[in-house]
Amino acid sequence: MRRLSLVFVSVLLVGSFAGVTPASATAATQAEGCSFPVTMTDATGTEVTIEERPNRVTTINPSAAQTMWEIGGRSQVVGLTQYASYLDGAESRTNVSASFGVNVERVVSTNPDLVIAPNASAGDVAPLRQAGLTVYHLPAATTIGRLTGNCEGASEANAWMDANVDSVRQVTADAEDRPTALYPLGGGYVAAGNTFVTSLIELAGAENVAARNHTKYPQLSDEVILQLDPAVLFVTENTATIATTEPYASTTAGETNSTVAVQVRNINQPAPRSVVSFAHNATAQLYPDRYDADSYVPRSAVTKTSEPTPADHTPSTDQSTTDASGPGFTAVAALVALLALVCTQQFRRRRL
Repeated sequence: MRRLSLVFVSVLLVGSFAGVTPASATAATQAEGCSFPVTMTDATGTEVTIEERPNRVTTINPSAAQTMWEIGGRSQVVGLTQYASYLDGAESRTNVSASFGVNVERVVSTNPDLVIAPNASAGDVAPLRQAGLTVYHLPAATTIGRLTGNCEGASEANAWMDANVDSVRQVTADAEDRPTALYPLGGGYVAAGNTFVTSLIELAGAENVAARNHTKYPQLSDEVILQLDPAVLFVTENTATIATTEPYASTTAGETNSTVAVQVRNINQPAPRSVVSFAHNATAQLYPDRYDADSYVPRSAVTKTSEPTPADHTPSTDQSTTDASGPGFTAVAALVALLALVCTQQFRRRRL
């Protein structure tokens, strides 16, 4: 994984006014700077002041909800989207989803002290503020842990995630001839360079061929896809059979039936559990002779607390579970979509 992408996820959790807080920072140090009131400038350039630790937080993006679960803030969450329904206890929270984006009235009904709106939810910020709510729209370097008073939990989640990323990197550190790969979405759309998805693919020890000459989420012609000729296709429960359809069926990946099966929420959501789950599952499938289940680092091994919501790191190719937690963007709303984390946050998405 490019370090920039991993640092982004770490700062999303913990944050620092002076810059990026390293994952090695102690929980005590993080807690010292976690007092209220706090005033921070969000991605819209708006100064948002939170007078005291918010007791009622509504997340309008599944990655933010997962992050709250992982940093010890689940009890604060009163509203979330349907795409975060996989989280333990999510059914007791208000579902604020609309057919596209979120339902402002439902968000208002949760009576939140704070609404966390990651970049993918940009279009929902203005109407929520017009409704009189305190909304923080996450820029590329901010912190959910700091905003919600969960700095210690965020620091611990970072440490756990970083330990697993480093462990997985060791599996493929000296690997030669890394497989070329592609993550197709349907309709010719693929994940290319400067995306969180590409960073994950690289972490698993593969090369995203679409990143060679393309960025973000381009729609490629059949001819270009055939020229790229990936050796492996990353597929989710939403695209499980795409390798049998053209033009993918005529690539090396299609002809050899070489796919890496991952859950859509894990490849799409920039949150600790997703990163850890993807890293282990994808690497185990790409390098079965190198990967050892002991590569997984339990949270208890790097923090003083037990793992709040265990990552599903067991290698699996089961595509039977339907999960609609992947994000979308306007141009391909009817297709399988994904999350861009690093340089693609200007895209408007309806899910993540």
